[in-house]
Order: sequence, then structure tokens, then C-alpha cells
Amino acid sequence: MEASESSSAVEIDRTAAHDVSTPSVDGAAVCATPGETKSPGPASRRPPNVRRTGIVLKPSNSRVVIRPFDPTSEARVERIIARVMALSDAEVDAMIGDVMREFYNRHQRTRDFFLHRFEQVRRFMLTDRPIGENRRMLIGSYFTQEYSLESAALFNPSMVWHPDQSGLEPGTRRFVVSLRATGEGHISSITFRSGTVGPNCRIRMDEPTRFVAAPELVPNTLYDKRLFHRKLAELGAEGPNAGQILDGLEAQFTLEELEATINRVLQQSRPRHHEMQPTAQAMLTLARANYEIRYSPEQSVSERIIFPSSPTESNGIEDARFVQFVEEDGSISYYATYTAFDGKVILPQILETDDFLRFRISTLNGPEVRNKGFALFPRKVRGLYAMLSRQDNENIYLMYSDMLHFWYTKELIAKPTYSWEYVQLGNCGSPIETEAGWLVLTHGVGPMRKYALGAFLLDLDDPSRVIGRLDVPLLQPDANEREGYVPNVVYSCGGLVHERQLIIPYAMSDYASTFATVSLDEVLEAMVRA
Repeated sequence: MEASESSSAVEIDRTAAHDVSTPSVDGAAVCATPGETKSPGPASRRPPNVRRTGIVLKPSNSRVVIRPFDPTSEARVERIIARVMALSDAEVDAMIGDVMREFYNRHQRTRDFFLHRFEQVRRFMLTDRPIGENRRMLIGSYFTQEYSLESAALFNPSMVWHPDQSGLEPGTRRFVVSLRATGEGHISSITFRSGTVGPNCRIRMDEPTRFVAAPELVPNTLYDKRLFHRKLAELGAEGPNAGQILDGLEAQFTLEELEATINRVLQQSRPRHHEMQPTAQAMLTLARANYEIRYSPEQSVSERIIFPSSPTESNGIEDARFVQFVEEDGSISYYATYTAFDGKVILPQILETDDFLRFRISTLNGPEVRNKGFALFPRKVRGLYAMLSRQDNENIYLMYSDMLHFWYTKELIAKPTYSWEYVQLGNCGSPIETEAGWLVLTHGVGPMRKYALGAFLLDLDDPSRVIGRLDVPLLQPDANEREGYVPNVVYSCGGLVHERQLIIPYAMSDYASTFATVSLDEVLEAMVRA
């Protein structure tokens, strides 16, 4: 199934007409339209009536990002530059003209990117001879490539309210959806879409632009030496070698200062160079896993992409769970936990933003930061940060901490209980605060590795207490959703409540994404109370 650009506000999968809500003429989806039916549950509880909206967000191979191309060896870089340097000025002008005509309209700031790439490989030039802009651009183009970031899949969505709610009609709110975009080499990144939900839970998606842009990396992120040393200890990389390097740094330092200190220490310890190199590399890898990125305000939400930028993310960024977090002083921040993957090791990380323009990416630390599926509560509980997790790949745990980035304890709160979740149980995003308790959307895995969504309720004051739980799935893959990259899967990374309607963005078999809605009251009433 391939995506195509649509002039309407959303992409609609019209093959599912027998069990999805009918979109209105302007491409919006009205949540009140009846959707799927469920088999009767226990006489005392009616199963929630979940409605599918018919909105489908499909992957598109036309959305490409411009990114560096790095040959396999420095010798190849030198040879490529030498070949370009051997060209005449006329040949250079003609060649860069062809490149710009072919690629200029596919990207923003193409010229700037080529010039930046030239500066990154300038050290491989054999002389310091000044060269013209066209030749610099041409050299830069040879070390640049396009990447189709969502050619394979667009899935595992997470939904939060947009930081800008201005200019909307009464009863309407703007939202941001993050999605896991997967492209060539099965490398995943985070991409975004935006939309609005209005009266009667009417969802409209904004049409994405055709441009995609990688962010600017902010090089001078400050690192706290005390916390940096603590994380080194968790990685087993502390000791005299690390101490010798850290002793040469101030209480707060930049990546550039760390690199300079490492080079100085290695030069001063030439006889022990082989011994110190692994420690130095571990320190650099840790530092590069903590960085900042920023976008221009002129870039629309759909143009922003968080692409792997550190060694720990080299094989992808997976399953961001965003949450709008209310600080104790009433200010609002957005956090997202996600999984970084380097091809061998998974590393839970967290990103922070106030405006979806500037993001700070950090490692999650502590002995209980293991496995996947971390989901932060939207506010502190009992004066502490609280988070759901699944360290053993099977059960759901509750964690508390007085520091956002360090987690040392966990408590088991929910095990697989019903037949559709016997294989494993996990959360589907951050808990949603209701007057009845913390509503947690879950995923369960049953026979034939079929995924289904469920829900349970935690006590507001003591989230370690499960006070209600659905004994039937809230949502299962139907005939139109079970075919995809991973069959028989529905999965979400976080939903919202609007006008007492629960909005669930979810992925269909790890290929595309859609939305369903259900009455919050029906979900609460259908729960088996503890």
C-alpha cells in the first residue's frame, strides 16, 4: 500500500466503509458517527462503544529529508574531493547548476546545506587554496543524500495539546501528533502532524507540507559534571581513567571542552593510550547522547523531524510517548520518553520542550531504567515525579523519583490477567487524569501475537492501587487493520480527552495510523472495580 499526496485535509481509507465513521465532505471526521459493534459483555456492564473515525495517516515516500552522506573511509573522501578539484570552473558551474535544478525545489535551504557539508569535509583538502562558492557547493553535494524517512511506515502515534491555542473557535482545540516514521534500513525517527478537535469531537487533520527538514544541532549544551560522573558509574565506565579526564573539567562543561580535555589527557598519557581509549570513547558517546536541537518558527509542525543524531540512536528513535506536564508552579512543559537503538543496545531517553521548536535530549539514568515503555505522569504525585514502566517486558511497574532524569526504584502494579494479554502487558502512553482516577491505556498480547488495547484505573492519590480494569479489549484490529508490516497489531503511545470523549490515536499493524473515539464515561462504567 503506497501513500499519495491529497488535497483534502486528511487522507481517508475508503476501503473500510463497513465499520468506520463516514467523513464529512470537508475531510473531517465526526466522532459521534456509530462505528464498530462489540459482542455483549457481562449483563451488569456494557462494553464501551468505540468508533473509528476513518482518518488514516499513511507513509509517503515523497517526504524526503536532506542529510549527510559519509563514505566508508577517509581515503575515499580525499579522492572524491580531488576529483572535483580537478574540474574546470566551467565544468563545476554546469554540474552544480544541474544539481540545483534537480534538487533545489525538493528542499529548503539546499545551498546552505551544501556549503555546510563542505565545511565539514574541508580538512580533507590537500591545500588551503581558496575556492569559489560553486565548487564548495559541488563538493558539499557529493557528501549529501536524500532520505525517505517514512517510506516504510508511519505508526505508534502520541497525541498532546498544541502549545498554541490561539485563533480557534469556541469548543475547538489544536493538537500535535508525534509518529514513528520508518524508512530505508528500518531506521526510525520522530515526525509530527497537527490538527484540531472541535465540538462533538470533530477531528480535522492539517495537510502536511511536502518539505521535511532536519533540525539545527546546538553544539554547546552544558553538562553537569556530578551527574555526568553518576551516569558513567552506571555504565561501568568510571574509575581512575575517567577521573583523570573529569578532573580537567569545570563543574559545567561543553562537548567541545570535553573533547579538548580528552585529547590533552590522551597526549599526556601516550604509554597508556590503549588503556584509556575505551573510557574516552564511552565519555564521548554519553555526551553526544545528551544534546539540543532547534527549528525555525517558520517551519510548520509537519516539516519538523527528530532524526537520530547521537551514536546511541544510530539505528533509530522509537515510540515517543509525549505528555503535557504541569509543573508545580503551573507552568507547562512537554516531555517524551523514547527508546534509542544503536543496533545492539536499547537506551531509554527523554526529550523536553516548551514550544516544539527547541528540544533538549537526555539519557534516562538509574538502575531501574531498563527495557522499553516508560510513560511519565502529567504532574508530580505526592511531590515526586511518577512514571510507568515495563522493565521485564511483561508486567507494568510504577516508579517514583525526586529527579526527572534518575530512577532508582520500581513497584509492580499490574500483571497480564485476561486471555488477550497473557503474553505481555504494557502501557499505551502517559496516564490521563480524570476525577475517577488515573486512566491508563494498555496493550496486551494474546494468541498468535495479536495485540489489543485495554485500560485500567489507578487511584489518584496512590497510583500503586489499581481500582478498576476492563476485562474485555477496548479495541482490537479489525479486518482492515490486521494487514501490515507486523500483522494483527493495534498500538498507541498516548491519547487525550475532549468533551468527555477519549480520543485514541493508534497504529495499524506497524504500517499506518488512525484515530478512534469512545465515551470516557462508558470506559469508566465498563471497568471491573477492585
